[in-house]
Amino acid sequence: MPRADLSATEDGPTARRTPDGPAGCCRRGRRRRVRRHPAALPLSLTAAGAAGAVYLYGTNPHEPGHWLPRCPFNWVTGLDCPACGVTRMAYDMLHGDLGSAFHSNALMLLLGLPFAAVLYGRWLYEGVRGRRWQPSFGRLGTAAVLGVALVWAVVRNVA
Repeated sequence: MPRADLSATEDGPTARRTPDGPAGCCRRGRRRRVRRHPAALPLSLTAAGAAGAVYLYGTNPHEPGHWLPRCPFNWVTGLDCPACGVTRMAYDMLHGDLGSAFHSNALMLLLGLPFAAVLYGRWLYEGVRGRRWQPSFGRLGTAAVLGVALVWAVVRNVA
């Protein structure tokens, strides 16, 4: 059993130890983590996404000179990563130009956007119902997503 230690050090008295941990942290007195409603994070993400869409609507990423970050992978290697062009794609979609959106990043438009929408919709739905939800892809699902991303990166840089 740990003993109580009230000796002084250079920084002041050391923390008092009890069998359950530091003083004041027994089972009943333990500080509890702040618990948020399960819908708080998806709704916050919706608000942040709406604010980003409002900014992006008035900022053309096809033209230089705007405050939009450059892809770090593209900056270092000069190659397009699987997500390069998503900002331009989102801009084109906000303006109703699906042809240009497809040209900016076809894979994200055809596969990534619907996949993300389904996952986000389920997360929001479960959160509003008061339940916490976390997707689990497993090894096969993770390998499939990474494999598709790798193939897309190679195809778009070779073509």
